[in-house]
Order: sequence, then structure tokens, then C-alpha cells
Amino acid sequence: MTAVGRGAGGRSGVGRRVPFPTVDEIARHLQDEEPETVHIEVHLPGRPDPARLRAAFHGALLRHPRVLVRQAPSAWWRRRYEWELTGGPDVDPVAFPAPGPDALVRARERALAGCPPLSASPPVRLEVVMGASDGGCVLLLAINHTALDGPSCLRVLATAAELYGGRDNSPPRAEAKAQRYAKPAADGRGRGRPVRVAASTAAPAGGNGMLLVELPVPNRPSRGTGDTVPYTVNDQLLVATRLMVARWNLLHSAPTRPVRITMPMDDRPHGGGMPIGNGTRLVDVGFGAGERLDEAALTAERPDPAAVARLLRRTATRTRTLKSSCGPQLGLGVAVLTAPVLPVGVRAAVTRGLRRAAAPWTSTTLLSNVGRVPYPLDFGDAGRAGAVWLSAPARTPRGLTVTTASTGGRLHVALRWSRALLDDAAGARLAELFTRALDATSAAAPYAAAPHAADR
Repeated sequence: MTAVGRGAGGRSGVGRRVPFPTVDEIARHLQDEEPETVHIEVHLPGRPDPARLRAAFHGALLRHPRVLVRQAPSAWWRRRYEWELTGGPDVDPVAFPAPGPDALVRARERALAGCPPLSASPPVRLEVVMGASDGGCVLLLAINHTALDGPSCLRVLATAAELYGGRDNSPPRAEAKAQRYAKPAADGRGRGRPVRVAASTAAPAGGNGMLLVELPVPNRPSRGTGDTVPYTVNDQLLVATRLMVARWNLLHSAPTRPVRITMPMDDRPHGGGMPIGNGTRLVDVGFGAGERLDEAALTAERPDPAAVARLLRRTATRTRTLKSSCGPQLGLGVAVLTAPVLPVGVRAAVTRGLRRAAAPWTSTTLLSNVGRVPYPLDFGDAGRAGAVWLSAPARTPRGLTVTTASTGGRLHVALRWSRALLDDAAGARLAELFTRALDATSAAAPYAAAPHAADR
């Protein structure tokens, strides 16, 4: 659900009903067509005590009572879906599957395919997968995206780590995130239809596929005058995603149209009082007219570093503008669509119809960059997290998402795709293209200090 109120606060409000905010309602309308799960995977070097970990996770849920919700019974003619705060779990969300060589693979499959139901609190499932040969384990969460997003559940995990290990798991420094307000400038989106990711040749199948990759954080230019750099790692990830899609489509003779990438932005503080729910807002980063002259150089097997540097600078300008903008989480049109004027059943039918009609104008793909994981995720005798992966749902018509997080100086990338669009071999090939594209942004670093004439 959209972040409402503070995360901590005990068991007050048990039984209270909260109307679905905009993001939750849209996700609920569309879940009838295609379930959406967020997957989080935390790798620990040791093995936690099962009873203590279960108690710690239950305690974390009580610390963040907005997780303890279920959808209240409703009829189609009502004006709102509603969350009911339960004050405690209806079902035990923690499970310890039998270890084995394929236990983690099976747990990942369940995380992508099995959406925790909204009818039971909490809409989260935690599986603790013990390593078959080493002494480590993996904490694997499956989250119903109608209720929660990835950053909210990372906050809950950080609280569980603190309760389990007895050590502070707060962010390393106090954060003061605030929504910034400015008039948006041109950001390159344009009004035309964005390109779609070319489908693979295999017969379509159901469900999602996923591939997890660990990479070095890409190089950037050294800081210059004013202690600033011309672009961020997030800009490099956007450019790498754009290059991956363009190269893939070129290899598959797809029509040439602008690439548009949806990017979630999280303005919430990450401390213990972090608002829990679906708290990110979505913005679109467009790539179009400014890149046409460089298209051949950008989509070559080895992209030209100078052309990549120019694209990085343009992308940085666009993202700075978007980060300074304000507005509803999913845009004004969606806010109007979810206004409680018509019955919720009618709004659901209209939403699904409009989504199908607007599919050609939906962005090409989604890049969700969590950035540096803000918590140590220190589970005491089980150790600190050595790797954290998250993956966002790959609902069509996009059919492909890229989710990134940084832990311990390494970049953890999850590519997730709809098998209605891509097969697993295509997903592996896209991961290769992304890796090479990200390397190209590192190679472009020496060129960043030399603006091209078109960028002045």
C-alpha cells in the first residue's frame, strides 16, 4: 500500500480499515490478470537459529504494523478496496524448506510464481534456505506488490536483523530525504510510441524467468570543480539498459523507435520510522531525438566511448530534472481514475480496458535501482549480508525489468522477464548485453570531462 503514517508504533489501530491508496488499487485491479510478486534475496555467510529468526521476524512485523494487513471483504459496488490492520499474523510467514542442491532454485520459482494472498495477514512470505554444502543461508522473501514494495520489506528485514543479532541496523547516517519541487524541463520523453523489447523466437509460455548477476560497480570520472561528477551510477545503469535494449532489437531486426525507461524513485527516509507500503513514485526517462546521430555508434558491438559519454551527460540532465519534479505517484490521469466516484468494480474494468488500449505507449522497460543497500543486515552469529538481490515484476507489455542493488562494493543485478515475451535463453543473452553495456559506461569515463558541441 502507499506509505501512510510512520512504520513503527506498536499494535494501535488493530481492526481499523484503511482505504487502498492509488498505487495499491491499480495493482489490485491488474492482479486479476497477472499476479505481481517482488522478490528479495539476502545471502548470509552463516546459519541463523530457526526459532530465534522466526521470533525476530515476527517481532519486526509488530514494529512495522502496516505490514500486518489483509484485504477486507468487499463487493464490486463499493467505492473503495480497504486494508484491515490485524495486529498480528493470520498465518506464520516464515518457512524453512528442506535443504538440497536445488532448494534455492525451487524457492526462487515459488517467489516468482506464488503470490502471497491478500486475504491473510501479512502479504509476505519468508523462506530460509540453508546451504547444502557451505555454512551459509539465503533469506528469500516473496511480497505481494499490491501491498508492499521492495524498500519497505528491506526496512522490515533490517529490523528483524536488529532483533535477532542485538546490533543496530540503522542506516549509516541520518537521512533527510524530502520531496523537491521544481518545474520540470524537457526530459527527452517525447510523445511518440516507445519501442518494445523484441520477442524471442521460442513459443510463449507462462510465468516469469529470472537471472541474477553480480558485477563490479562501474567506474565514474573523478570529482572535478565543485566536488561534483557529471553523472551518477544510476545514470550509468539507465544508459546500460538503453544500450542493451537497442542492441537486442538491432540483432532481431526490430523497428527503430525511441527507448523509454520507467524508473521508480523513493523519497522516503530509511530509518526505523520509514513509512511502509508502496511508497515509490514512477517517472519515465526518454531516449530519442538527441541520440539519433549517435545511434550506429551506440548500438555497435563495441559502443563508441565518446558517444556513450555524450549519452551519459544527456541522461544526467534528464534525471536531475525528474528528481526535482513533483506529482502523483503514477501520474495525474491515474489519480483521477482511482477517485472514489464510480464503484470499484467499474473502475477495475475501466482500468484493465485502458491498460490494454494504452499498451503501445507503455514504456519499453523498467529499471529499479535500489542503490547502496542502506542497512548492514547484520544477523549476529549468522553474519552480515554479503549479497542482496531484488527483482521487480515483469508484467507485459513491458515484459522485462532490471533491478539493481549495491552491497559490499558489488553490484547485484536481477533481470526478470515474462515468458510470454522471452524465453530463458533470451534472458541469458540480454544479461550478457547488459554486462557489456555497463562496461561501456565505465570505458566512457575519461570522455566525460570533454563536452560535445551538441551538449553545450
